[in-house]
Amino acid sequence: MLRRLSQTQPESFVFTPDNLAWAQGQISKYPEGRQASAIIPLLWRAQEQEGWLTRPAIEYVAELLGMAYMRALEVATFYFMFQLHPVGSVAHVQICGTLSCMLCGAEDLVAVCREKIAAKPHSLSPDGKFSWEEVECLGACANAPMAQIGKDYYEDLTAERLSWLLDEFAAGRVPLPGPQNGRYAAEPLGGATSLTGHIAGRAAHSASVQAAVDLGDTIKRIDGTEVPLTTPWLGSLAKSKG
Repeated sequence: MLRRLSQTQPESFVFTPDNLAWAQGQISKYPEGRQASAIIPLLWRAQEQEGWLTRPAIEYVAELLGMAYMRALEVATFYFMFQLHPVGSVAHVQICGTLSCMLCGAEDLVAVCREKIAAKPHSLSPDGKFSWEEVECLGACANAPMAQIGKDYYEDLTAERLSWLLDEFAAGRVPLPGPQNGRYAAEPLGGATSLTGHIAGRAAHSASVQAAVDLGDTIKRIDGTEVPLTTPWLGSLAKSKG
């Protein structure tokens, strides 16, 4: 699929001081002359900072890594995790459209996005809060159909449930991610049939859902600020040289 940069672009891009320090730490993982190996994490961090991956951001990262802009552009346009067009200020909705999800109703979810967000993918809703796209398998086949919203999975969806989720997001509320039909994780619909001894005393939510609960706002998980930007290998390197 041909992927092009948006015709709407900001004038410039620079990392925030914290993100620049983190980027320099990522670059330090690689031997001299191999800095280009850090291209994917740096592009991803630029996307988290900006909300989407802009041309100035790609150029900035390329210059930071000492590589040709065209090489950085090749990476940005190859991987679908990079958003090359503006995304909604509240959330970008990715509907899985591969076999399991399609058989279980993904087309109904796409119809909701066309009705409530925009007629075409990679387009902003009239209020600028949402955007959407159909993507390839997101690996939650046992919980089909599903959507990734920000960095969270919303599984076992129906058209009605997705419509409700969008209304909740639009109102500033943050619905609980994970299965939307009462399942704990990916056990059979009738309940777990193995490892049942682990049910008693388990946490109220699966690990990924619990992380969202602990943060209190899954939307915060979109820009990356929910995770401290650390470079522990630099400390180890410093100690070894001391």
